[in-house]
Amino acid sequence: MRVTVRLFARLRDIAGAPELSRELAPGATIGAVWRQLAGEFPDLAPYERSISSALNADYSRMDAVVSDGDEVAFLPPVSGG
Repeated sequence: MRVTVRLFARLRDIAGAPELSRELAPGATIGAVWRQLAGEFPDLAPYERSISSALNADYSRMDAVVSDGDEVAFLPPVSGG
């Protein structure tokens, strides 16, 4: 199955693109998507404990199962004032 992955802020800079398309096995989770990306872009790995994830524009946990055509987004922590 194919999913679209959206990356924001520093994550986008590391991957070199705001949006990627990835092939996954059926039953894959958001966490599996993240691990695949961290394998391709090792500089993403340190963000694993601090990122937020979303599935089809709704915040979601890393153990959520994705389906063909879904959009998965990863957002780093935001600071500001």
